[in-house]
Amino acid sequence: MPEKRRKFDPEFRDGAVRLVLETGRPIAEIAREIDVNPGTLGNWVDKARQADRPETLDGSEREELVRLRREVHELRMQRDVLKRSVVLWVDEAMGRKP
Repeated sequence: MPEKRRKFDPEFRDGAVRLVLETGRPIAEIAREIDVNPGTLGNWVDKARQADRPETLDGSEREELVRLRREVHELRMQRDVLKRSVVLWVDEAMGRKP
């Protein structure tokens, strides 16, 4: 005889997910309390967390990200050159040979 699956209304699911997310208690503990399979509750929580993630970047945002990464790389290189030149300048001022 096939297993009969229980149906849960959206309000119950949302409340169970809120319990996990807001209390920080383990999924298994809450699942026992509300008589739901821990795997089922875990799936609901994962789905809710994925829904909260931002969407993928569009074309202009991706271009800006590439431009900003390039700029960060250039600025880091400039910073490193300046650090080296300060060390050389201090060595020269102190009469040390590099």
